Amino acid sequence: MQMPSTPSAFRRSPALPQGRAADGIFLLPTGMVSGEAAAAAIIGGHGWPIADGPLAFTSAGIVWREGGTAWIAHAPYGEMVEWSEREGEDMARHVGRLVRRIGAARAPWGGVGLDRPRLMGIVNVTPDSFSDGGEALAVEDAVARGLAMAAAGADIIDVGGESTRPGAAPVPVAEELARVLPVVGALADKGIAVSIDTRHAEVMGAAVAAGARIINDVGALRGAGALEAAAASGAAICLMHMQGEPRTMQAAPGYACAPLEVYQFLAGRVAACEAAGIGRDRIAVDPGIGFGKTATHNAQALATLALLHGLGCAVLLGASRKSFVAHLSRGEGPRERLPGTLAAHLAGLDAGAQVLRVHDVAETAQAVAVWRGMRAAG
Repeated sequence: MQMPSTPSAFRRSPALPQGRAADGIFLLPTGMVSGEAAAAAIIGGHGWPIADGPLAFTSAGIVWREGGTAWIAHAPYGEMVEWSEREGEDMARHVGRLVRRIGAARAPWGGVGLDRPRLMGIVNVTPDSFSDGGEALAVEDAVARGLAMAAAGADIIDVGGESTRPGAAPVPVAEELARVLPVVGALADKGIAVSIDTRHAEVMGAAVAAGARIINDVGALRGAGALEAAAASGAAICLMHMQGEPRTMQAAPGYACAPLEVYQFLAGRVAACEAAGIGRDRIAVDPGIGFGKTATHNAQALATLALLHGLGCAVLLGASRKSFVAHLSRGEGPRERLPGTLAAHLAGLDAGAQVLRVHDVAETAQAVAVWRGMRAAG
């Protein structure tokens, strides 16, 4: 069987750019190392940490756009720094700001420390979610599922009452509230860090009042009153990229350069949050795998995930059971996509992602434990 081919998001340049505007330059950390190799690279000035964690990057892709083409030029870390200084004060300041954001420690998110990879378990209190719709529609079933996930290693439980699968219709707010509030309250009463997966301002406020610590919005707080509700709540926030909206997002998604467009959209939403009083220390960003993207766009976003560290926020990755796994493999159904999900999520950890949003908590916890052991021994 021939493996599917995925085009690169960027055209490779043989030389570093000259004379470009500083604000049109992006950095993609590459050459990841860990353990003693990371420490040696940082001490020797040949690398820089990713979010003050176990990984350091020793090279970078310098990315820019020219006309309708996105270009990338790869350079060792030290050469990148020297290039930025040769390009003048504006470029040196811009690259330095990106490097500092990439390397800065991430604050606890929703009260959960990000000193190691964290798992967010998915509890859908819905009849129509793409993978597990109807399995936890009753309150007692949803609470039991959340408790079991916490026992299996989930650090956060993400409760949702409205499916956002491709083609899904909106749910009335009153119905969404009735589905999620008893579950949020019961899990929060057990001391569990609960996230509310919603696009609606009224649900955000009510769920936080019931004990949710995190608002996870696939609409990135663009809905009516959502930004204001999130700011007033004091909760941590997850901003996700989505092209279009759930009913139509997979009709014909198109990008000139998916990774850069995802980055620039999220940068704009982070700026909107800051203007509303939500600091970057409260924010995680999510590239939105499967939301208004083809399998190729998803693969490109995953391959360049480390680009998002330049936003200075925690990075959340949710590839669990998504259809791109089947498109890149053999057309498996949602329940047969665990191996592909683990491959995507471990690649995300290699890129420095701090949070993985998953259906299969115990299996992912085991994979993460092995990943951490290997990285610690490196």
